[in-house]
Amino acid sequence: MGQCIPLKQEVFMKSAEKVSVSELIKKENLKNLTPEIDTDQIYMTIPDVNRPALQLAGFFAQFDSERVQIIGNVETAYLMRMERPERRARYNEITKYPIPCIIYARDIEPDSCMISACQEAGIPLLSSPRPTTELEGEIIRWLKVKMAPMITVHGVLVDVYGEGVLIMGDSGIGKSEAALELIKRGHRLVSDDVVELRKVSDESLVGTAPDITKHFIELRGIGIIDVKQMFGVESVKDTQTLNMVINLAEWSKEKDYDRLGLKDNYIEFLGNNIISYDIPIRPGRNVAIIVECAAINNRAKKMGYNAAQVLYERVTANMKKQEAEDF
Repeated sequence: MGQCIPLKQEVFMKSAEKVSVSELIKKENLKNLTPEIDTDQIYMTIPDVNRPALQLAGFFAQFDSERVQIIGNVETAYLMRMERPERRARYNEITKYPIPCIIYARDIEPDSCMISACQEAGIPLLSSPRPTTELEGEIIRWLKVKMAPMITVHGVLVDVYGEGVLIMGDSGIGKSEAALELIKRGHRLVSDDVVELRKVSDESLVGTAPDITKHFIELRGIGIIDVKQMFGVESVKDTQTLNMVINLAEWSKEKDYDRLGLKDNYIEFLGNNIISYDIPIRPGRNVAIIVECAAINNRAKKMGYNAAQVLYERVTANMKKQEAEDF
């Protein structure tokens, strides 16, 4: 394994976020059954969900009330076996806790007792057509990304042949121009200038654009262009796993550039090491094609083929053969 290069570009660290219920409603296209409750001011702080089957049965020890509560067919069938006064008592008991929201899956219609209990407690009551398990998984994945530790870095993130490539370098080096050429060649822009990187797991970093600059590129001498409007929806992407970093720099005669690729270098973000390549810039070099080749080569390495290693083994074998013949 190669060395890990310290990050020289300025980065900004943010702590895990809280997410408003209104964002979840918008993301999952949920039906709001209690529209009088202000969901902008109610937040989810734990990236997980709970199915309150035991709580609806009256057992509240170890109740994860700060999670999103999801009710499906099983819970509903159990509740419908109760008399109305008993159901109302269970609803009143569960809504005493600080629940961010309750979601009914499969477009199940909650009874009037549940609606009134949520209204009185100020807990948003929502509905989704998704199957229960699918809804749980989707919400957990989304919340883990939204609440993950995050940094912002200066660069351009592009999806190149499925590889998330972060192009970095000094201002004016040509990062945005390289990204624009990649877009024209059929690849997709994730973010220009400011990239938000979130650590969604010990192995994965996911990059996104800030909402205010999403789909825009700044080109010196021209100004701001809207990539989505100019090149179509197929030219942009909202999120992308980060797989590699391309660092653009002015060509220097004093620097010894890697010409074989036998040793990998890495750059660290949020404790994750990402493979990094230094690309010297000189007039006439097509940066977009170089980035494409780097992305394809990185995919090949992950699939077990290393061209530099194959060449090294061929040269070594040939040298040994020559030595044997000379002997």
